[in-house]
Amino acid sequence: MFDQLFPILGAAVIGLCVGSFLNVVIYRLPKILERDWQTQCAELRGEEIQEQPTYNLAVPRSQCPACGHRIAPRENIPVLSWLALGGKCSACKAPIPARYPIVEILGGLVAAYAIIRFGATAKGIAACGLLWTLLALTCIDFDTQLLPDNLTLPLVWAGLIVNLWGLFVPLATAVIGAVAGYLSLWTIYWLFKLIRGKEGMGFGDFKLLAALGAWLGWQMLPVIVLLSSVVGALVGVGLIVFKGRDHTIPLAFGPFLAIAGAIALFWGPALARLYFPS
Repeated sequence: MFDQLFPILGAAVIGLCVGSFLNVVIYRLPKILERDWQTQCAELRGEEIQEQPTYNLAVPRSQCPACGHRIAPRENIPVLSWLALGGKCSACKAPIPARYPIVEILGGLVAAYAIIRFGATAKGIAACGLLWTLLALTCIDFDTQLLPDNLTLPLVWAGLIVNLWGLFVPLATAVIGAVAGYLSLWTIYWLFKLIRGKEGMGFGDFKLLAALGAWLGWQMLPVIVLLSSVVGALVGVGLIVFKGRDHTIPLAFGPFLAIAGAIALFWGPALARLYFPS
């Protein structure tokens, strides 16, 4: 029993630390991309490019957005620091969003459950990487309605690479899954645009479903699309009824695809038999 407990606890602790890093990715990556786009636009306009301070996932050090207080190492311990600080900046007492510890906890929980399901194996470790990336994509898309190529495209290739050894599905199934995942939403996008004259989803959704197809195979695509549609509809109706959200405001679809992909990773075959009995 202790032999099983140690890798599970280890995965949970590592997941907490990875969750802390994911908070940095979620906050900074959209800003990094925005700076890059502004620089590219300025170059196309022939404007002089102003040198800007280095800004990436490592530099500058994390700081309070309200007062600029540099976050000390003791203030950056996953979950515990947020609790010790009472959810407030130690300098200016500005509130620290609860999503920071929530992302850290989710990072630990999904990693622990992946090891429970798949063991401390290459498959379990690969599943952790997939789930952490889906967690980051969910939060970024929820905030910005953006699914960065910096995450979705490596996720496609990672799915194909891990399935070179058939960790989740045979390689041929993974390749077909990637192609079918992309083309299915690409087709829906263009049909919707031709009929309604406007875009119904972003290109990032195509790439995310392609990535899930590459990881889990083409057989899981109907389950993922059905699950994401059901969850998205329930959340959308709930926001309209209980939060008074304007139904004309677009709702990011990426988080629902990511959640459906995580569910399919663990329970996909059972759900496929339930939804599509032979």
